[in-house]
Amino acid sequence: MIDSLVLSQINATWHLIPLALAISLVYSASRYELPERILGRAIRLFLQIIGFMVAAFIVLWVLSYGL
Repeated sequence: MIDSLVLSQINATWHLIPLALAISLVYSASRYELPERILGRAIRLFLQIIGFMVAAFIVLWVLSYGL
């Protein structure tokens, strides 16, 4: 039972990457018109979203280390 719970959480985590990519592309496309600028801003926003999620994960992992 514990193994299936861990595996389901790991699989759900992998959905965050395409979700962050889709959010950054749609947001950038709604703000800019040039394809080069859309891709540049989307990549930058994608990296910011992933960086924030990694930072939040590290903070939560450190806070829950002793529990």
